[in-house]
Amino acid sequence: MKTIGLIGGMSWESTVTYYQLINEALKAKLGGLHSAKILLYSVDFAQIEQYQTSSEWDKSAEAAATMPLDVK
Repeated sequence: MKTIGLIGGMSWESTVTYYQLINEALKAKLGGLHSAKILLYSVDFAQIEQYQTSSEWDKSAEAAATMPLDVK
């Protein structure tokens, strides 16, 4: 089984939905106690929201674009 990378939604509440749907689909396909191999990056939306509120769209886009680069 391959490991998938998942960049979480703009809140943990939406991330849990993606995680659950992926694992439910895999369990339905493979049965038993199978679950997906997932590397999850969860976004702290507070900084992005501040950029958006102050119309700093370039900073908001840059923050979103560099999220995966933070994983080391």
